[in-house]
Amino acid sequence: MSDSEDDDIPQLSSHALAALQEFYAEQKQYTNPDGDDKYNIGIIEENWQLSQFWYTEETALCLAQEAIAAAGKGGRIACVSAPSVYQKLKELHREDFSTYIFEYDRRFAMYKDEFIFYDYNNPLDLPGNIAAHSFDIVVADPPHLSEECLRKTSETIKYLTRGKVLLCTGAIMGEVAAQLLGVKVCKFIPDHARNLANEFCCYVNYDSGLDCEAI
Repeated sequence: MSDSEDDDIPQLSSHALAALQEFYAEQKQYTNPDGDDKYNIGIIEENWQLSQFWYTEETALCLAQEAIAAAGKGGRIACVSAPSVYQKLKELHREDFSTYIFEYDRRFAMYKDEFIFYDYNNPLDLPGNIAAHSFDIVVADPPHLSEECLRKTSETIKYLTRGKVLLCTGAIMGEVAAQLLGVKVCKFIPDHARNLANEFCCYVNYDSGLDCEAI
């Protein structure tokens, strides 16, 4: 190839090259499920267009520990639109329970067989290996503060759970949540890594350790 032909090849600016390298680094982060930090909250960044707001480490740990206690030894835990709780459950490296993540965001497919694609608009469109009433507790955080979203997510919750429900949603949804799922508000207040304008609450339909104290 002649020097004149080399001159015709488009060259990326240093700024564009840096941006491209950053993009490839992010893609590697999302598609490499073998790193020790793969369950860290925040390893997959929030996508506000999907109404994603991750819990603080403290809140995720509290909810994960509550789910483990409620599920019991050998229990099964479903995390519906609650990836922070799933990640914390996995980070604990315990073998006395199993858990799945039900999520619309396919970036979470990095968790392989424990990832279940989930669209609340089709609440019962679940794979055949997910049997009805096969989870000891369902931890759910519907993505939108609307009656429609909560109603459809509730269909999924009632299909999955053997009875116990741990719901996190806005305080304004409390009355609807009680009607749909028979839950009551807890003293524990969930916190998000980014402060949200809407007041959030936890709701359960069983005797819960989340009522021990307000945090």
